[in-house]
Amino acid sequence: MVALNLPTMDGTVEPFMLSNPRDFSARGTRPAGNLPRIAYSAAHVVADPLADCDPWLDTAIDWDATIDYRRHIWSLGLGVAEAMDTAQRGMGLDWPSSLELIRRSVDAARDFNGKALVACGVGTDHIAPDPSLTIDDVIRAYEEQAEAVEAAGGRIILMASRALAAVANSPDDYVKVYSRILGQLKEPAILHWLGEMFDPALKGYWGSEDHMATMKTCLEVINANAAKIDGIKISLLDDRKEILMRRQLPDGVLMYTGDDFNYPDLIAGDDHGYSHALLGIFDAIAPAASAALQAMARQDMQTFHDILAPTVPLSRHIFKAPTRFYKTGVVFMAWLNGHQKHFTMVGGQQSSRSLPHLSEIFRLADAAGLLRDPDLSAVRMKTLLNIHGLEG
Repeated sequence: MVALNLPTMDGTVEPFMLSNPRDFSARGTRPAGNLPRIAYSAAHVVADPLADCDPWLDTAIDWDATIDYRRHIWSLGLGVAEAMDTAQRGMGLDWPSSLELIRRSVDAARDFNGKALVACGVGTDHIAPDPSLTIDDVIRAYEEQAEAVEAAGGRIILMASRALAAVANSPDDYVKVYSRILGQLKEPAILHWLGEMFDPALKGYWGSEDHMATMKTCLEVINANAAKIDGIKISLLDDRKEILMRRQLPDGVLMYTGDDFNYPDLIAGDDHGYSHALLGIFDAIAPAASAALQAMARQDMQTFHDILAPTVPLSRHIFKAPTRFYKTGVVFMAWLNGHQKHFTMVGGQQSSRSLPHLSEIFRLADAAGLLRDPDLSAVRMKTLLNIHGLEG
């Protein structure tokens, strides 16, 4: 067994012994369309550490490693939610790089003969949020990105807009913007209600800081435009609100859980329905997510829960407040598991979490059986400890 010394959350250091990884590969694979739930992983990007740039200001991506990771997700039967907040959209990934990422991802998905799901984020992040903007400015910004993504062959996830949040004066402004954009789209889109815990600039989205009031506005948009909406992903980290909204959706409009705290039960569902998945944590736990859904396809719900239950403490830790920094934990997991050669992020975001926080991710990932090569993971963790002045 592999051992090393890890910092704790209280500032001490204690020995830790790695366990054997869980074998998820033997459970078989199904094409994404044959899984009992639609399951998208919001995927991260791999930075190019050799690029001569200013990481806080410039975007430099290792395109080969980034697309290779999407191939890994597709190979597990999961879909890719592209250029979303997990890809550091608005936190290091700019719009030109996002569009290039979308084009490359859509192109790579064609190698899977129509069995690779990919949906792409459309927002307004190429214009700076400013009270001097108008609602028409926001509409034009959405239109520009939607047109570019449709031209690239991508299906659309209509992301929340910081610019809209900055200029909207009432719920009616949200209704106007969303109705205008949805009416122009070629195919039904997925709406994304991203809570303020993920992005403080979105506080009061849909016209109120009261989620119950804003839910009514969002449902008004959905009911008025149901034919142009595939579903809605809500990321409020509150399962009760998701279930309440899920039960009010019109026929044919799906709920995609974005709840990285409560996803197993929301996906499993209840007597009144269930949620599909569009989750950032599925990037970090992709093999477990795939294996759990394979078990569900066999109607083996005991195994479904046995696989996912140990991942929940890991996810809750990765997504702990300030939640917007969860991307660091996701990329850290990819590095530990050998999906990239370094722990460097666009925007320099690898520095947004502490060494004790990352050490706890290591422990929890081990407990969930997610460190597929303990020797490699230990070597990389020791490298990180050495950088911070610890022997490991």
